[in-house]
Amino acid sequence: MAARPILRAAGRIPPICSSHFHNATRRMVATNPRTFSTAAPALRPSTTSSSASASAKHDDRGNDETPRTTHFGFQDGLSESEKTERVAGVFHSVAESYDRMNDLMSFGWHRVWKDHFVSSLNPGYSSSIPPAPQRILDVAGGTGDIAFRMLHQSHVVNANPNVHITISDINPSMLAVGKQRSLSLPAAQQASLSFLEADATQQLPAAAVPAGSLDLYTVAFGIRNFANIPAALAEAHRVLKPGGVFACLEFSKVTNPAFDALYKRWSFSAIPLIGQLVAGDRDSYQYLVESIERFPSQRDFRRLIEEAGFVVGGAGYEDLTGGVAAIHKGMKPLS
Repeated sequence: MAARPILRAAGRIPPICSSHFHNATRRMVATNPRTFSTAAPALRPSTTSSSASASAKHDDRGNDETPRTTHFGFQDGLSESEKTERVAGVFHSVAESYDRMNDLMSFGWHRVWKDHFVSSLNPGYSSSIPPAPQRILDVAGGTGDIAFRMLHQSHVVNANPNVHITISDINPSMLAVGKQRSLSLPAAQQASLSFLEADATQQLPAAAVPAGSLDLYTVAFGIRNFANIPAALAEAHRVLKPGGVFACLEFSKVTNPAFDALYKRWSFSAIPLIGQLVAGDRDSYQYLVESIERFPSQRDFRRLIEEAGFVVGGAGYEDLTGGVAAIHKGMKPLS
């Protein structure tokens, strides 16, 4: 059986981690042997019944007769297709400067968060010899920041070349940046990488991502831009293997009121201005700030993950830098 990324958070890494998973299910792991470390969290079962969950997934995909509306930043009442088009416009505009802007907006902290995110998942780890193969989908991963880190963790740290990563993004401009950057990777890592232009809120192409085929589904700083987050979570659940892991790194809600006030002042005053000065695009970065503000709280997003059919460990999330960002993980039940 293919090895799967472990459902855990790494130990405390000052100063970015304010919470972590615990290891209360060693007995469960022993009775369901896996090729990964037994450092797994207690699992929180979803409170949604299977029939209710199936109904919710049907509605979330927009198959009912009621038109669904969503928001674009602080603007409400948009259709999902209109939001998708507007978000596409934003990322077409910022693709070339996206990574540089992330450095300026976060003072480089996004690199620390991404390193910790990948380290906590430990892709490529396998207790078998030779290492068991793994299939990973990195959604909204156009520029390759997360996928390239996972390839390094798999190939170099864990000495497992039997890991294939598909970078999926709805935006061809972002994928073009990732494809260009991938040319600097070692040949073996390039051979373990593929690219897919697809909408994560719709059923993914079966030829590229069959149902029940993935060990790990990751999305970093992208899910808040989706027109239908529940539909994306339902699709993640569909394409993961039983025991597969959904892992999300996203901007979240700051927990300290004083820090929150300072952070919001910086976000709404400085970030759009930096976007104007560095990228010549104030409006796109104004949207990105507003999209962070509109994203659900840590607890609310955990609830959405559970409602999609996943089980979560402990609190279900790990705050980074006081809640500026958070890591969420869920596991598709084994049966």
